[in-house]
Amino acid sequence: MPQQAGGSLPDALFSADSVRRIDQYVIEQLGVDGFDLMQSAARAAFRRLALRWPGTETLLVLCGAGNNGGDGYLIAANALRHGLTVHCVAVAPTEKLNGDARKAWQKATADGVKVRELAEFSEAELDSLIENAGLIVDAMLGTGASGAPREPFASVIARCNRSGLPMLAVDVPSGLNATTGAAKGEVVQASMTVTFIGRKAGLYTGQGAAACGDTVFESLSTAIKTGDIAENGENGESPIAMLQSWKSVQGWLPRRPANAHKGRFGHVLVVAGDRGFGGAGLLAAEAAARSGAGLVSLATRPEHVTAALARCPSVMVHGLTHGSELPSLLDAATVVVCGPGMGQGAWGQQMLQQVVESGKPRVLDADALNLLSSRVAVPANNQILTPHPGEAARLLNCLVPEVEADRLAAANKLQSLYGGAVLLKGAGTVISAGEAAVDIAGGSNPGMATGGMGDVLSGVIGAVYAQIIESPAQAATLGAVVHLEAASRASVEKGYMGLIATDVIDALPQVFREAESITGRREEEE
Repeated sequence: MPQQAGGSLPDALFSADSVRRIDQYVIEQLGVDGFDLMQSAARAAFRRLALRWPGTETLLVLCGAGNNGGDGYLIAANALRHGLTVHCVAVAPTEKLNGDARKAWQKATADGVKVRELAEFSEAELDSLIENAGLIVDAMLGTGASGAPREPFASVIARCNRSGLPMLAVDVPSGLNATTGAAKGEVVQASMTVTFIGRKAGLYTGQGAAACGDTVFESLSTAIKTGDIAENGENGESPIAMLQSWKSVQGWLPRRPANAHKGRFGHVLVVAGDRGFGGAGLLAAEAAARSGAGLVSLATRPEHVTAALARCPSVMVHGLTHGSELPSLLDAATVVVCGPGMGQGAWGQQMLQQVVESGKPRVLDADALNLLSSRVAVPANNQILTPHPGEAARLLNCLVPEVEADRLAAANKLQSLYGGAVLLKGAGTVISAGEAAVDIAGGSNPGMATGGMGDVLSGVIGAVYAQIIESPAQAATLGAVVHLEAASRASVEKGYMGLIATDVIDALPQVFREAESITGRREEEE
């Protein structure tokens, strides 16, 4: 997606197949020995382990048959050399090892690691071994695995998860699709994942956002001797996503000159709040006001006007009983946010009809999307759709598990149908604008699993869209990242279980204050 000055560059995310080809390029074209590369990965993983869990005394390393298992055997050798008590279990029989993985097993055993085959253990013995470990290293299934883990892997993964012990996943948690972030069966719930060569997209969205724990990247540039081979693009592989953080988007909003006035920063009209759902529209409107919109209006049911004015007098509130009353308000708007708490009855249908017919730049959320799903899709380049997986499934006429099976593909399909930008909510929010690589808003926050958070997001996006009207894609990505950053800061004070939507609104000014400082520095440099 388009970038502006300020902040830092986003991280490129690749498919698992691309990373395997990059790995092959390093070995075949750059002449790096595959086993040397594996040893570098093992040293990097153990270094991360030692930094995160410095007091670890007993380590259980679970190894598969591929190169991921080879990494595990070498990690076990590193741990033993540093004085840890190491239990190493071959979940896949060692007779199946070949190539560099076999070399790794041979080196580990030569270095004193006692490797036991899984078949040697009774269920009780295996449970005892897991329970008495201080830390588990998951080196069972690598990036080549895509379906549900088969036995015995599925049972071992389930046992590890039940143990409650910290787990380090090597390259990817076993059972996770490294490209899509989906897990079709048991998946390791890691405390940390150390991934190599190239960042895999599936580690940052869907179930990957939870299963990976803290994800850290090791480019192995020392071994490759050419820097970050995946990022510099010399291998010929293109990313499928860009991981956007608050630092990478801080400079996207235009600077505010000293003679700025409210007319320069857009007028956001929020159309929302049928009877009984007035709070949804108010949350969106207040979030827009706190996100820098010059003017904010709220079109809602007349019953909600008094409460809305009492809560946020800076918002211009209009009570509407029929869609025919909306056009005059639409004429004055720069961007329309339509859908929060709007309902799917006659009132909501009339409002959506007027918004769509106006042709105004718009953010469609919640009930606007549910109503849209019953219509023939008409693309519009100036709209942003913000579905959660359930709404996305309705728009695509499929089931939620199909959306979650490949969130990047679902967002891209929605964008091809509706145009503009599509923001698929969830852990690792995906933003598609019809380009080769989607954006992923990096991070997740379990405190956001509560009512009203989506209403706040739509208001934030509407406000930033009004300020960077030329790019719905940038507005969607910036809105998603700002929303997550504000929630993260609010969680520091409120915790996860006590977090509510208004807490996020209250944190928005603090977040945008940092963007102002970036803009100020940029102005000085210019």
